[in-house]
Amino acid sequence: MTTPLIEFVNVKKRFGDTRVMEGVNLSIHRGKITVVIGKSGSGKSVLLKHIIGLEEQDSGNIFYDGRDMAQMNRGARGKFKKRVSYMFQDNALFDAMTVFENIALPIVEKSSLSRSQIKERVLTRMAQLDISGTEEKYPAQLSGGMRKRVALARALITDPEVVLFDEPTTGLDPVRKQGVHDMIKGYQAQFGFTAVVVSHEIPEIFDIAQRVAMLDKGKIILQDDTERFLKTDQEIVRCFIHGKEENSGKC
Repeated sequence: MTTPLIEFVNVKKRFGDTRVMEGVNLSIHRGKITVVIGKSGSGKSVLLKHIIGLEEQDSGNIFYDGRDMAQMNRGARGKFKKRVSYMFQDNALFDAMTVFENIALPIVEKSSLSRSQIKERVLTRMAQLDISGTEEKYPAQLSGGMRKRVALARALITDPEVVLFDEPTTGLDPVRKQGVHDMIKGYQAQFGFTAVVVSHEIPEIFDIAQRVAMLDKGKIILQDDTERFLKTDQEIVRCFIHGKEENSGKC
C-alpha cells in the first residue's frame, strides 16, 4: 500500500480543559484533494495548524512522507515548511501592499532570487491564475473572488507540494463559492499539489473532493474516497451530510 504523504497516528491535543483531538488517525494521499468536514468547533482548523507546525500535538505522531516530524532536525523541518503553503480563511492579504508585493512576499523573505527572477515568477503565477493587470492594485480594490485568486497565487509562488485551505469560501455568495471550488479543483489538476481543505460547505464541497474525512468529538470517524464516503451507512455521517439531526430516523 502506498505510504500517505501526511499521516496522523493517534494524535491528541487539548487547550486547558478542552480536548480538541482525542486520538486522530488520518491519511492524506499524495496528489489528491482531501476535504475534512465536521461540526463547527470540532477542531478542523487546529488539525491544519498541526500539519504546518503552528501547533504541536500533546501526544501521538505526525508523519511526512514516512518520516516522523517530531524526529526531524531544524534543517529538515525548515525544508518541510517550505513545501507547504497555507491559504487562510480571510486570505490574510496585507492591505498596505500591492497585489504584486503580496504575492512576492514569500519568495522575497525565503529565497535568494534576484529581483528580475522574482518579477518573472510572480507575473507567471498571475497569468496562470488570470489576475494579470492587477499588479499595482491594492486588495481593497479587488472583488472577493479576485482576492481569493491573489491569496492562491501567493500560496503557490513557492511551488509547494502541499496547500492547506482553511474554510476558503467563508463569506462568499453561492456563485463565488462555486468559483473558488472550481479554482481549487482546476489549479490542483494543473499544478499537481496535494490539497487539504477544511470546509463546512455541504454538499457543494463534495464536487471537488477526491477523499473525505469527518472529524467528530476529537476523532476521525470515517475517511474514504468521496464516492464510498457518501455511500456510508454510519448514521452520524449520513445525518451530517444531509443536514439532519442524529437519531431523527430521517438520515
